Amino acid sequence: MSRILQRIASAVAMLAIACTVHAAPHRGESTDRASSADEQDAVPGERVFDLSLSNGDRQRVLYATPSNPKAIIVMLPGGAGDIGIERTGDLRHDDNFVVRSRALWVARGYAVLIPDTVNGDNLRGLRSSPAYAALVGELVSFAHTKSPAPVFLLGTSQGSIAAMNGAAHLSAAQLAGVVLTESVSRQGGSHETVFQADPQNVRAPALVVANHDDRCDVAPPEDAPQIAAAMLHSPQVRVLYVSGGTSRSSKACGSLTPHGYYGIESNVVGQIADWMDAIVR
Repeated sequence: MSRILQRIASAVAMLAIACTVHAAPHRGESTDRASSADEQDAVPGERVFDLSLSNGDRQRVLYATPSNPKAIIVMLPGGAGDIGIERTGDLRHDDNFVVRSRALWVARGYAVLIPDTVNGDNLRGLRSSPAYAALVGELVSFAHTKSPAPVFLLGTSQGSIAAMNGAAHLSAAQLAGVVLTESVSRQGGSHETVFQADPQNVRAPALVVANHDDRCDVAPPEDAPQIAAAMLHSPQVRVLYVSGGTSRSSKACGSLTPHGYYGIESNVVGQIADWMDAIVR
């Protein structure tokens, strides 16, 4: 087991739900942003929580919520997983779909909980491990302390591996559903896919979202039906296809491309939220 995996396993074993909370400042209208699509990420009243870990480390999470949330979504970013949450609530890396779309979720009545990584660790290759499944479970448990509302997992790209793995190890009582967006289904640099994250053990309703215009070689949209079929014991699995998006990145798997729903965030969030609404109604 690698040093990082050992640290995750140790941390999960005695994760303290008691935590230190810092209020993120409200973000002003004058904040400069690259484009109008990026303006979606400002959420007044966001809070930062530092979860105390048994080895002395802390995992930082960002929490944004409406006054009476329908549900809480534990959002699992792609890439290396490091989004750089500051104590002030500012983010060093906020391009990822699940990060920059959080204001849209709150507007639809959903709270969002977005974890950073411990000490900036790179999560590539670790998300399908039992230790990381346990850590996702602890995030879900923490979410349950914030509201009596049901909890969903939503992962994007590499983060879909974490969402699948977490859902495979949670009971129906703990998890209302799981959403997998632009899932990594073919091996690439991380050497893991959603198929290595025990999809046959998922027992919550599941939504697989794929963009017809995604050109990321490790997340081809044509694999969506196979991902859905692998969740043999889910009581409800749906494949949702979307189309469109623009590119501001030279890499097809980048966040600011059709792979990350760049330019079509409102449409994608709306369709996913409609599915969640039907679950929690």
